Amino acid sequence: MVNWLRRHPPAADALLALAVLVAVLVSSVLGRNVSGDPLPPCFVALSVAASACLLAHRRAPRLVLALTCGCTALAAVLTRDGRPHTQIAVTVAMALFIVIFRTERPAAWWITAATVGTLPPAVMLLGPPPWYSQENIGLVAWICMAAAIGDAGRSRRAFVAAIQERAVRAEAGREEEARRRVAEERLRIARELHDVVAHLIALVNVQAGVASHVMDSRPDQAKEALAQVRQASRSALEELRTTVGLLRQYGDPEAPTEPAPGLGTLGQLVDGLTRAGLEVEVRTEGAGDGLPAAMDLTAYRVIQEALTNVHKHAGPGARAQVTIRRGPLELVLTVLDDGGRAGAAPAPPAGGHGLTGMRERVTALGGGIETGPRRDVPGFRVEVRLPLPAAIRP
Repeated sequence: MVNWLRRHPPAADALLALAVLVAVLVSSVLGRNVSGDPLPPCFVALSVAASACLLAHRRAPRLVLALTCGCTALAAVLTRDGRPHTQIAVTVAMALFIVIFRTERPAAWWITAATVGTLPPAVMLLGPPPWYSQENIGLVAWICMAAAIGDAGRSRRAFVAAIQERAVRAEAGREEEARRRVAEERLRIARELHDVVAHLIALVNVQAGVASHVMDSRPDQAKEALAQVRQASRSALEELRTTVGLLRQYGDPEAPTEPAPGLGTLGQLVDGLTRAGLEVEVRTEGAGDGLPAAMDLTAYRVIQEALTNVHKHAGPGARAQVTIRRGPLELVLTVLDDGGRAGAAPAPPAGGHGLTGMRERVTALGGGIETGPRRDVPGFRVEVRLPLPAAIRP
């Protein structure tokens, strides 16, 4: 029923007007007509007119309030025979409630003051004596009570609207946070896959080129190159299987059990590059163990990407030097190369994502990275500084 009335406002307004009219007539009969005399026709007509004015409360609420006040004052004038009929003021109370409910507080109080300052004095002066009768005092009480209920209803509506608005903002914030987390996770997966694939596929590409070049003239060297291709491709598959396994949900089958790569497995990386023709020298200053997993993985990936760039861009016969220095406050990684036989500084292509991925990894841990050609000698230089967590500082 309530939902139907909300969907049909005219029917709801008619029901409201009818209910108010019944309340006015019943209260008039019970309160002021105990002798059994019929109600004055003029009073009944004014009650019907005042109640009918409520049909327009949605379009002109203040005009409805003025009309109901006029009907109430006119009813007081027409009933000066000693039987006051102020029950018609129920229409005024309803109209005032509607106005206050839809009006901001400063204007609402002014409207209430104007109603109290005009209607009760008019009824007291124009109605039957005495002016201080119970009906006249009750009229003031009805007006003030209607204004208070309307103000309370408006405050509650504003409170509910504020709660709903906060809920909408919170929901929008949760959706934005979810989108941000998804974007960060996509970026992390893309960076991880690039670091895994780029290094090993670069080795496969180089060794495949060597095998193709010496297939006819030196078949033994071609077989060795193809063996390196097979080993590198197997390692790529294992790395991809491990990376994809990290994306599985908890409880999925075939979850990876191998530990993530770190500085402890750097020797395997260097061995693979050495077999591919890149001479790598590793220097360690300070203990490289005991690092957090995220820092250990980042250090490994940075060195892997830097050596892969050397292998791809420095040319044949290049030599690289990796220095891992652990100080009291930070871990410093330096990768230098001599530029290969051509002696040029190898620079990754502009469209690549290797240096970008390194920078993102390092920045995520609060570190810094410097890349560029070496100053005094040919070659390229990559230097990364990762701050050590306070828990593992000496």
